[in-house]
Amino acid sequence: MPLVDGKGNFGSIEGDGAAAYRYTEAKLTRFADEVYLRDTDKSVDFVPNYSNTEPEPVVLPVRIPNFILNGSEGIAVGMITSTPCHNLSELCDLCAAFVDDPDMSIDDMLEIMPGPDFPTGGIIANKSDLKEIYTTGTGRIRIRGRLELQPGRRRSDKDKLCVTEIPYTMIGSGIGKFMSDTAQLVEQKLLPEITDIGNATSSDGVSIFLELRKDADVERISNILYKKTKLEDSFPVNMLAISDGRPEVMSLPSILSAWLSFQHDIITRKYKELLRKEEDKKEIQEGLIAACNIIDLVIAVIIGARKRQDAENCLVNGDISGIAFKDRELKEQARSLSFTKRQADAILEMRLYKLIGLEILELEKEYRKTVKAVKEYRQIIGDSGKRDELIKADLMDIKTRFGYPRRTELCDLSDVVIEEKKIEEQPTVFVMDRLGYCKLIDEQAY
Repeated sequence: MPLVDGKGNFGSIEGDGAAAYRYTEAKLTRFADEVYLRDTDKSVDFVPNYSNTEPEPVVLPVRIPNFILNGSEGIAVGMITSTPCHNLSELCDLCAAFVDDPDMSIDDMLEIMPGPDFPTGGIIANKSDLKEIYTTGTGRIRIRGRLELQPGRRRSDKDKLCVTEIPYTMIGSGIGKFMSDTAQLVEQKLLPEITDIGNATSSDGVSIFLELRKDADVERISNILYKKTKLEDSFPVNMLAISDGRPEVMSLPSILSAWLSFQHDIITRKYKELLRKEEDKKEIQEGLIAACNIIDLVIAVIIGARKRQDAENCLVNGDISGIAFKDRELKEQARSLSFTKRQADAILEMRLYKLIGLEILELEKEYRKTVKAVKEYRQIIGDSGKRDELIKADLMDIKTRFGYPRRTELCDLSDVVIEEKKIEEQPTVFVMDRLGYCKLIDEQAY
């Protein structure tokens, strides 16, 4: 799934370089914004950036395992990681199933997400090896491009063998190398049936066509292309990741387990932050409702105070030393006031229109909503089952909004074998005429 939406020339699948940055512009995709960055301010720690000028998150609160979705390739000192990319819809289904059953087997996982899904499509030719790859975290995936025969529309048109999907490893200069390798095979008389090679690849997809002579053996040509060029290639898998601060080659279950633990952590932190805000709001709302119930006393305190601090001391501590009361009964009642400091500040800043009947009813309605939210957040924080339901609902929402069909086909194909026709030795006669033209003639024909 692309995370950056670029405008301008960002290169091509054939390895063309991007334009200078002054000619391009980029922004995050909606997928990146909603799946990778949502709730960053509530659920992860922040540290100073490299120049100590602004804070940045330690990790992003990604809601799906990006390590599996977009894959990862890189080299460090003595270590290499190479993880294939997978289909978003299948990954969401797998994660939801793992939430329900963290002990599910690799076989059950492969029923839901049968294997990698590359953006270039193609065919994975060793499907049966995927179980071991996901169990150990290492192995090799054989990828083939897709060939399609396109018969000529008119009698004079030649048939074409078209490459419509390429192996993921062919992206970039690999396309040009495939064409030059094919041309060499033609020159070496291994593929004499090919008369022309062309590239019609565009933004609509890959299209490399090979023009064929009449009665060409398409199966033989295909086998030679798979065997002698990068139209069939291998993708090395080494799912090395940093887990709990240490590099580790991880299996598919261990990756999902780490992801689920991380989800519970960021959800707990998010709702603790939301709970804190709701409890602060609840405290103020309770103070305002209580003040509305004894509004005459509150007004008497405010009118009788010489300065704000005196009114605040009276509301918080029942200190009436700085208040001039006109009513003895209100003065005695003021001694029992015990609002919190936050409530007292809210009362002193309350506008008079809040005393209108409908406004008080609205305040009580908002208070009931706050109490309900506080109860809900406490349940989520204390109940892992509630968090599991939130995670699954989130996954289904992501699948519904951003999911797409599988591109790469999975099957088991045997290694390509090229049958070379053996020419039997037989006596011939070498003939050369006076002009220097030469040829070999069968002995009997001579």
